[in-house]
Amino acid sequence: MRLQTQLTLAFTTLLVITMAIVAVTIHSLLLNVLIQNEQDQLQEKGEILTQFLFSEVSPRNFANWLSDEELHLFVYDRSMDQVMLYSTSLDIGVIEQWVAHYDLTRGDQPLWIDGDTNYVVSILPMYPDLLERDLVLITPLDDIQEIQQTFFNRLMIVFLVGILIIILLTHYLTHRLVTPLTQLRYQLKKIEKRHFDDIERIKATGEIKEVEESVIDMATELQRYMKSQQQFFQNASHELKTPLMTIQGYAEGIKDGVFQGKESERGLEVMVAEIARLKKIINEMILLAKLDSDENVYQETTLYTSELVQATVDRALPLATDQQIALYHKVIDDMTIHVDEEKMLQAMMNIVTNAIRHAKSQVYIEVTQQSGRISIIIDDDGTGIEDALMPHLFERFIKGKGGETGLGLAISRAIVQRSNGTITVEHSPMGGARFIIML
Repeated sequence: MRLQTQLTLAFTTLLVITMAIVAVTIHSLLLNVLIQNEQDQLQEKGEILTQFLFSEVSPRNFANWLSDEELHLFVYDRSMDQVMLYSTSLDIGVIEQWVAHYDLTRGDQPLWIDGDTNYVVSILPMYPDLLERDLVLITPLDDIQEIQQTFFNRLMIVFLVGILIIILLTHYLTHRLVTPLTQLRYQLKKIEKRHFDDIERIKATGEIKEVEESVIDMATELQRYMKSQQQFFQNASHELKTPLMTIQGYAEGIKDGVFQGKESERGLEVMVAEIARLKKIINEMILLAKLDSDENVYQETTLYTSELVQATVDRALPLATDQQIALYHKVIDDMTIHVDEEKMLQAMMNIVTNAIRHAKSQVYIEVTQQSGRISIIIDDDGTGIEDALMPHLFERFIKGKGGETGLGLAISRAIVQRSNGTITVEHSPMGGARFIIML
């Protein structure tokens, strides 16, 4: 069953149940109100009739008037416990049965019953200071029930019209609600089939608009990821094919005797170097794949930023000394961080060693705190990074001048992101590049 039909049925069912409860309640209350109103009228009529009865005018003289009013009356003497006078077409036996069955001393009387007919009753004391007599007025409930039924029928017509209007209104509103969802489903089908260029924005409001924006963001990120994966496989195949061709060429040359003596030894050295380079590329590719998919590869521990920086400097110092680069560091705000120590050290080493290779004379590491977050800044005084390369620097197999595998900075970014941090690059005030890690 479609969502629009379900919503319409749900709202309609709720409305029908609510109106049914209201109708039953009104039906009951209306009967009580009409009975009370009839009793009040009987009270007023009884006060008038008491004047004539006390003046010894027989109630039978009012027979015609009582017949027109559909009103029955009798006088009950409490001291003698008997009916004194009556003017009614009812049998005296019925009246005596009522007197015996009902309590005439109560002010609020229930409906009196005679067969299938109910009667509204009003009892008025006739000059209670002088007489112990009550004037009992009785009128059939049929007229009241007819009024009640007429009102109820009209109320049902109003309810039915209201239900029809609300069903149409509910159908219109649910249509407006469901239509964006239906359109969104079509856009998801396009994403499923990878037709990213055919995706269209839909008009919606509220939570549906937020879902639509999330779907568009998901599609954009998925498209970017697929393009990056495609580019990754293209670059990976190229990076892997180059050393393999070199190894294959030297191996075939040595086998066929093309390379002999020192040339053969040189070929073996090149093969070993290319194998080592190939092994490094494969290991870094495996590490990237694990960082993307394996939750267990990243084990968080707690350490101080000063410990991380000192460990980085200790490991990078031989390279800096060999390159005659001064390596400075300063921890302004030392705080604890929750990271995988080994992985974060690898990320730092990738960045610092790149800075050392490209620096002219010095590399500077500084740790500060900004808005409750730790900022690790690595500056060098080298030639810097080209503006066209900077947005793509952390992508896989993107190499700058003097780059090795093109995976080092991609690994650093993956590690920092697994640490719930961010890494960015910009031009350094020292003239080279500035890498900023926020944790």
